[in-house]
Amino acid sequence: MNSSGSGQEERRLDRKLTPLNVWSMAFGCVIGFGAFMMPGTVFLKRAGPLGTLIAMQLGAFVMLIISYSYGHMIKIFPVAGGEFVFAKLTFGKKHGFLCAWFLGMSYLCLVPVNANAIAVLCRVLFGGVFQVKFLYNIAGDHIFLGEIIIALTAIILFAFINVLNVKISGVIQTVLVILLLSGVIILIFAALISPLTEASNLSPMFYPVETGNEVYRDIFQVFAVSAIAPWAFVGFDTIPQLSEESNFSLSKVKVLMDTCILCGCFVYIALTFIAASYLPDTFENWAEYIDDLPNIHGLMSTPLIFAAYKIMGKIGLFVVGISALCAMLTGILGFYTATSRLLYSLSREKMIPEWFGKLNKYNAPMNANLFCMVVSIIIPFAGRNLLGWAVDMSSIGGAIGFGYTSLASRVYAVKDHKKDIAIFGTLGFIFSVIFAIILIIPLPFIPGVSLSSEAFMCLLIWTLLGEIIYRRRQ
Repeated sequence: MNSSGSGQEERRLDRKLTPLNVWSMAFGCVIGFGAFMMPGTVFLKRAGPLGTLIAMQLGAFVMLIISYSYGHMIKIFPVAGGEFVFAKLTFGKKHGFLCAWFLGMSYLCLVPVNANAIAVLCRVLFGGVFQVKFLYNIAGDHIFLGEIIIALTAIILFAFINVLNVKISGVIQTVLVILLLSGVIILIFAALISPLTEASNLSPMFYPVETGNEVYRDIFQVFAVSAIAPWAFVGFDTIPQLSEESNFSLSKVKVLMDTCILCGCFVYIALTFIAASYLPDTFENWAEYIDDLPNIHGLMSTPLIFAAYKIMGKIGLFVVGISALCAMLTGILGFYTATSRLLYSLSREKMIPEWFGKLNKYNAPMNANLFCMVVSIIIPFAGRNLLGWAVDMSSIGGAIGFGYTSLASRVYAVKDHKKDIAIFGTLGFIFSVIFAIILIIPLPFIPGVSLSSEAFMCLLIWTLLGEIIYRRRQ
């Protein structure tokens, strides 16, 4: 690693995070708004209960393969920066910057996405209470000052928390994750014992579509959900960003990543099954219910929240509301932390201005956090359409980070004659390339997975901006 020789560089990030703190940071990133808001709009709509079960397990399996490469590279380079450091020191500066640029996009996009999801949650739970002071309309999306204030409050509050002692951030994240998981467990048990939830409600097991071959239909539906694995599981890879602040043996890192992936997979599947297990009286099956969601408002417009309310009453509404809120808050804090550490590492390597690497009195990257906050504050004003494009782009960033880490791991494993790690690295790289291809190139047999034209344009703009910044720093 480079050193500027300045007094600033003599100060380092503090090693104060416990294994539970680090695991909570990663898990809080994996389980964000999507686990609570998307069972009806994405998972059931694309694949149905059984299709989601298979797809998420398949996605988790691929992530476990990729995690081998992360575990190997962290032992070689146990410093902040993660994938950026792996790519730079293995393939050179240009590749390092390319990896960091798109990975940073992935992390940073998910800060305002989770913040804005809080406003969406409030709209579902409280109706139009926060739809105060209509401002303007963007592509059919009504922008209200009240809902923007909710998102901005979360963004600013957690930016402040993230510039405090890293131990404080770690403890807050851990408490929020405990509340999140407690709520999920309560919902699972309530659904299992409730007379309102029946196994028959889960039929049909796949989303019914007209096709000439049911086997092909089911396979393509599984692919349609497993293809979003880079987005669904992005977050376990934030552990390398925190390796420089971890006060425990790095031999535990692989276990932390794997349990994070497996627990995340379980939560996605469990919440999707809960959403499908309760069937409103006006519909014959969950597929009819899901198809009619665009015409439904209030609690019923979000199947998971509506199921919790019907199963447990107002208590269920409270439990699912707190759990979902904690998921969104942990996503904000976790991705703030990961993005700021990535920017700190880029600054330390002199690939972006040294201003980003300045540490405050708590040894936290103050200016990197400030930058993340300013960018995040801007996005909610552009409406939820831009946030949807941000989610699409974050999947690309995750796939690029996975690919570079897997390939770097293979390079070092071959040098050290570690055949098993080399095989995992090769497989991880191949899977990452497949993810990227599916996301970029529209495939007729798995529609709705590739980037929208708007998201693709945003990605091109981000790419050109990165090219300009890289050339100016040379």
